[in-house]
Amino acid sequence: MSNPISLTFPDGSVRTYEAGATGRDVAESISKSLVKKAVAIAIDGEVRDLSDPVTDGKIEIVTRTDPRALELIRHDAAHVMAEAVQELWPGTQVTIGPVIENGFYYDFAKAEPFTPEDLPKIEKRMKEIIQRNKPFTKEVWPRNKAREVFAAKGEKYKVELVDAIPEDQDLKIYYQGDWFDLCRGPHMASTGQIGTAFKLMKVAGAYWRGDSNNPMLTRIYGTAFAEQEQLDNYLHILAEAEKRDHRKLGREMDLFHFQEEGPGVVFWHGKGWKMFQTLTAYMRRRLSGTYQEVNAPQVLDSSLWETSGHWGWYQENMFAVKSAYAFTHPEDKEADNRVFALKPMNCPGHVQIFKHGLKSYRELPVRLAEFGLVHRYEASGALHGLMRVRGFTQDDAHVFCTEEQMAAECLRINDLILSVYEDFGFKEVVVKLSTRPEKRVGSDDLWDRAESVMSDVLKTIEEQSGGRIKTGILPGEGAFYGPKFEYTLKDAIGRDWQCGTTQVDFNLPERFGAFYIDQNSEKTQPVMIHRAICGSMERFLGILIENFAGHMPLWFAPLQVVVATITSEADDYGREVAELLRDAGLEVETDFRNEKINYKIREHSVGKVPAIIVCGKREAEERTVNIRRLGSQDQVSMTLEDVIAALVDEATPPDVKRKLAARKAIA
Repeated sequence: MSNPISLTFPDGSVRTYEAGATGRDVAESISKSLVKKAVAIAIDGEVRDLSDPVTDGKIEIVTRTDPRALELIRHDAAHVMAEAVQELWPGTQVTIGPVIENGFYYDFAKAEPFTPEDLPKIEKRMKEIIQRNKPFTKEVWPRNKAREVFAAKGEKYKVELVDAIPEDQDLKIYYQGDWFDLCRGPHMASTGQIGTAFKLMKVAGAYWRGDSNNPMLTRIYGTAFAEQEQLDNYLHILAEAEKRDHRKLGREMDLFHFQEEGPGVVFWHGKGWKMFQTLTAYMRRRLSGTYQEVNAPQVLDSSLWETSGHWGWYQENMFAVKSAYAFTHPEDKEADNRVFALKPMNCPGHVQIFKHGLKSYRELPVRLAEFGLVHRYEASGALHGLMRVRGFTQDDAHVFCTEEQMAAECLRINDLILSVYEDFGFKEVVVKLSTRPEKRVGSDDLWDRAESVMSDVLKTIEEQSGGRIKTGILPGEGAFYGPKFEYTLKDAIGRDWQCGTTQVDFNLPERFGAFYIDQNSEKTQPVMIHRAICGSMERFLGILIENFAGHMPLWFAPLQVVVATITSEADDYGREVAELLRDAGLEVETDFRNEKINYKIREHSVGKVPAIIVCGKREAEERTVNIRRLGSQDQVSMTLEDVIAALVDEATPPDVKRKLAARKAIA
C-alpha cells in the first residue's frame, strides 16, 4: 500500500486506507448500513463532503441524526429552494443563500417580487426535487470558466461573487442533477437526504450586499429540521411566541408604548409603571440590609469615561452632549464647551462613591446597589420593544471586597440571583463561566487567580443545587476587564434568556486608584464585582410578560381585581366590595357600565385582569360574590370574607410570605 492514509476512529481504533479513498469508501468499509445513513464526514472536527478523499487524522462518520447534520440539511434545502424558484420562474437570478440561526434564506433578483402566496408553490416543487434524490456532486472550475458560464446564464450577481473570491481560493461548483450553484460546501450526498421536515416562513426585501445604494432583492426565509416532530415543535413555539409577544400584550393591557420622537425609550402608562415599580420594590426588599442603595449622576464629564476606558472601548455606543448654549454661541469663549456623556453604565459612578472617604479592610465588603437609568446607542433596526432599547434601568450593584472574600461574595450573589428567578417561576437556570478574551487588561497572574476562584465557585453552585442548576464554560467570552458568570433562564415555551451576570473587574479600581487600608496599614486595591440580576429591568419585564403570556401572578399584576355588576341594583354592594378589597391592599377597579356581564368579562379578560368579581342582586342579598379567574370559564361562588382572605394571600409577594412564615415559626 503506497502512501497509506491513517485514520483514528472515535473508539480509538486506527485503520489505514489507500490514498484517494473517500469518506464513502471508509463508511462502506465499516458496514453497508452505515454508508446508507452517512451524509458527510468530519476530519479533525472539520465537516467535509462524503465524496471527499480522506486525509490523515481523526475521522467521524456524520449521519443524519448527528447535530452537525442540521446545518447541512438547511444548506441543502436552500439550494433546492433556489432550484425550485428557477424552475417555476425562469430568468430569476439567484444570489446568496446562507444558513442562519433556526433556518436559511436565499436572495433572488426577480422583476416582480415574491409574495407569501408563492411560498406553497415553491414548497411543493422543493418536495418534488427532493423526491428525485439527485446526488450532490462537486467540481472545481477555473475563474474564467465560472465567469463565462454564469454570464451566459444572465447571472450577473454570481459573476460579481466570482470576482470577489480571493485568487488563492478554489471556485467550487455543486450540482444537484442538472442544476448547479457556486458554493463553498459541504453538502450531503443527495437531495433525498434533506427530507420533508421543512417550511418556507416569509418573504422580505433585502438590498444586494446589504447596501441601500444597490438593487433591492427578494429574500425568502425557510427553516428545516431532521424530523417532522422537531419542525412541528419549532412552529408551535413560534406560534406561542407570537401570541405572547410583549408588544402586542403591552397594547392589550395598556402598559406602555413607543413612538418615533423617542426611539428606543419607553413611554410607560399607569399600569405598566405600576408593574415596573412592583419589580423595583421587590428587588429593594431583596437587597435590604445587605446593600447600600446609592444614586450616581446620569451626566458626567467625558474625562471620567476616558479614565474608565469606556471612551476608548465603548464610545460608539455612548450618547455625548454639550450645553445648548455652547452649540448656539460658538463665539463665546466663556461658554462651557466640555463634552459630557449620558452614562451607559453605573460602575464608574460607584467607584467614585467608594473612593469618597477612607475605607478600612474591616468595612469590606462594601456593597453598593443602584436602580440606575443608563443610555446606550443601538441601531434603529436592532430596537425591539422592551427587549432592545436605548434607555433602560439596570438593577446594578458593585461589591468592593478583598481577594479572599471574592469566592464567598460570588456564592452569596448566586444564591440571591437563583432565589429571585425562582420567585418568578424560573426553575431551569444555566450558569456559565466566561473566561479571558484575547483583548483584555490585567496580568495573566490576576486572570489565573480569578478564573481559579470562579471555577471553584461554579463547581460549588452545581453541587449545592444537587445538579438542578446546569453549568458550563464559555471560553474567551469574558469581559475585557475580568471573567464573569452568565445566568440563562428558560421560559414557559422553552426559550433561553440570558439575564444575570457576576463579573470580576481588575480594571476600574486600578484606573481610578481605588484602595482600602489593609491590616498592615498599606493601601491595597480591592476586587470589584459587578452584579446584575434582572439586567435591564425593562427587558426583564418583557420576558415576564411573554413567559406568563400576560397572565401575571396576582402579586405582580398591575390591576388585580375588577368588580363588575350584573344590574344597577347591585352597584352599591359592588362599591362596598371594591372598597373592602382596596382596604385590604389590593389594586381594584369597578365596572358598573350598562353593558351585558359577558361583554364586561370578555373585555377585562383581553386586558388580562387576573380576577373578575361578579355581583348581582342575589349576591348583594347573600353577601357573597362570584369570582372568575383569568383563563377559566367557571365562576365560583364565595363569601365576601373568604374571597378577600384568598385574594390577599395570593397577592402577598413570595419574599414577604417567607418573612411572615419565618416570624410565625419563631413565635
